[in-house]
Amino acid sequence: MNICLKKADPAKKEILFRLLQYSLFEESLHDQNTINEDALFDYPWFDLYFTEKDRDAFFIHEQDTSRLLGFVMINTFLQKSLTGHSIAEFMILPSFRRNHVGRKAAFQCFEMYPGNWEVSPSFGSRQAYLFWENVIGTYTDGNCRYEDGIFIFDSRISTQNRL
Repeated sequence: MNICLKKADPAKKEILFRLLQYSLFEESLHDQNTINEDALFDYPWFDLYFTEKDRDAFFIHEQDTSRLLGFVMINTFLQKSLTGHSIAEFMILPSFRRNHVGRKAAFQCFEMYPGNWEVSPSFGSRQAYLFWENVIGTYTDGNCRYEDGIFIFDSRISTQNRL
């Protein structure tokens, strides 16, 4: 399946918010996040993805049909590096997992923003850790490190293992 990333524009903001809520619900199984009095998970940075230049949000679509497969939110707020990018949120809808959609989307992100990257798997999720370990290990041919719960690497390192 070929995929493409489409920038989330303000007209699609509500769709992204609903997907983010689903993702935060899934993560709450591991990170103990709870809903507020409006039955929503708080995400104070959400609106900033539509107003700040250091934040970008993308929908992940099937290229041929434009079917929605998931989303990714990227920012430049790093913990270990001075400059670069970070995956803030990443979710592939369950029915599209385990068929390289996530890997392809991550690779496109890394190539869209060459340089330093930090990726923190969802806290407490072994599945998220294993996904990112595999994706980043494949992308960098093992030229990455894992420190304090964060994968750190430079996407400019060439490898022959990319899809």
